[in-house]
Amino acid sequence: MYIAMNRFQVIKGSEADFEEVWRTRDRHLNELEGYIDFHLLKGPEAEDHTLYSSHTIWKTKDDFVAWTKSEQFRKAHKGAGDRKPMFIGHPVFEGFETVEGV
Repeated sequence: MYIAMNRFQVIKGSEADFEEVWRTRDRHLNELEGYIDFHLLKGPEAEDHTLYSSHTIWKTKDDFVAWTKSEQFRKAHKGAGDRKPMFIGHPVFEGFETVEGV
């Protein structure tokens, strides 16, 4: 199993807008081989931002890489840079391969 996460430092006051973008977004994830699950996670608050993470689970790392090279990926991310700034800096990607699971 492979878990792909992007961390976002969402600017204080932009949380509702950020969540709405994800709630209404065409993800196209379920069109890809190996896709298992998606979650948007809300984390701790700091003075200037709230931490969020998008979290997808894939059968294999190769399935995730295929997603990043797909037409569905381009469709899902179309216009992402056109909105007003909602987070500080760029998203931080983290990928994890399962070593052990229950």
